[in-house]
This record gives sequence, C-alpha cells and structure tokens, in this order.
Amino acid sequence: MDYLTMSECIQFSFAVCRIGIYTCFRALCCKGPPPPRPEYDLVCIGLTGSGKTSLLSQLCGESPENIVSTTGFSIKAVPFQNAILNVKELGGADSIRKYWSRYYQGSQGVIFVLDSASSEDDLETARNELHSALQHPQLCTLPFLILANHQDKPAARSVQEIKKYFELEPLARGKRWILKPCSLDDMEAVKDSFSLLINLLEERDFEPSRM
Repeated sequence: MDYLTMSECIQFSFAVCRIGIYTCFRALCCKGPPPPRPEYDLVCIGLTGSGKTSLLSQLCGESPENIVSTTGFSIKAVPFQNAILNVKELGGADSIRKYWSRYYQGSQGVIFVLDSASSEDDLETARNELHSALQHPQLCTLPFLILANHQDKPAARSVQEIKKYFELEPLARGKRWILKPCSLDDMEAVKDSFSLLINLLEERDFEPSRM
C-alpha cells in the first residue's frame, strides 16, 4: 500500500484549503444581484367607505393621518417579498362606479373590498357590483381577492354570512377567488391574504397559453 509523505500531505491540505476559501469567496462576493421581483397589475374596487384606500395605504407604510378617500382613481405600488403589486384603486361613489369598466383593461387580478358592517342597502349594492365584476369579460378569468373589511366593528357579518349572501359558491364556481375577513387592526392577516392572491397570480403565469 502506498503512503503519502509528510510533504505530500501538507501540499494536499493546502490545496483543499484553497478550494474551500475560493468557494466561500464566490458564494459571498460573486453571486450577483438578486433576480427582480415580478410585477402584477391589479384593479381594486368597492363602494365608498369599504376601506380600500386605508388598507392599501397601510400596506405601503403610509401614515394613517394622511389618508384621503379616493374620488377618481389612484395607483399604488405595494411591495411584497416575492412580488410588487401595482394596484389601480377606483373610487366607489355612485357617479364613478359606472366608469369602472374603462379601467379594467390590462388587469391581471382583482381586489374587491366590501364593508362587512354596512347597511343592508349598501351590502346589496356591493353584492351587485361584485357579481358584475365576476362576470365582466375582462375580469371573469382573473384571480379575485375579496376582503370582508371592518371585521372589528360589532355589526360585522362573518365570512360565512358574506359567502352565503353574495352567493359566491354558485356564482364563482370554476373561478379562482379568495374570501378573507380583514380589518386595520390585523394587518398581518391582510398581508397573508395578499400573499394568497400572489400565489394565484404566479400559478396563472405557469398556465399554458390559450389558443
């Protein structure tokens, strides 16, 4: 059996050390910039007072004292760890809702915010608007995130009540939608809901192109 001499052992050890040092150097200094995060264009709709502006502003880290209800439309870039959401928020007043569809083009997903503690009349209006959006030709194939906001209010309906009243099971069967409760008191839950929407958007990216 052949044995290494002391000199050969030392040379071999130095070679192993050099390889290890080079590998660590490459890992620390030469891996390059991180890949860019994907960006998605979303439209955010809901009646006035549903809390759209407040939720989006909080997600962007803006001060709550400076929040003003959207009267026309606004665009916010909402950053997440694995994506950037370019959200086009549309005002929810009666005089503006009839123009919503003009801003749907190019959307890759929909955020619908409703006030779960609103009056019966407003809840009925929100229901009709959501039904219209789910069936609109430019939105019907897109992922929907439906947020039942103001869950911190005593009059708030539960998610199950909202799902039944809005007839989501029969109407949205076969579509990709998420219904989640939310409030400004629990922004971590709001972020989790948006993460689920991002998952749906990513899944849509990997779908085969439709001819």
